[in-house]
Amino acid sequence: MPYGRGFFFGNGMMGGGWLWAVLMGLLWLAIVLGVIFLIVRLVRRDGHGHGPMMMHNMQHGDMGSMTPPTAAQHDEAVAIARKRFASGEITKEQYDEIVKTLG
Repeated sequence: MPYGRGFFFGNGMMGGGWLWAVLMGLLWLAIVLGVIFLIVRLVRRDGHGHGPMMMHNMQHGDMGSMTPPTAAQHDEAVAIARKRFASGEITKEQYDEIVKTLG
């Protein structure tokens, strides 16, 4: 069988080349979906796209629930912010924003 003729390339089944075109289309689809998956995963791992409650749960090892903080958790979060402000880790503006966000 000469080169260019047959199932994948030439005048094979149904005019030839259709299977090659389908396989290439699937390959490109897999590549595009893989890139999208990696971008989403990187954004989530860096902490972007998560609200403050998600970050709070991540710090306390609770990845499954997205429940609002209890009064004790709220007080603990404010205390942590106060300690960070006192140690100079955050500015007064950042502290005020944290307290305002926590409510």
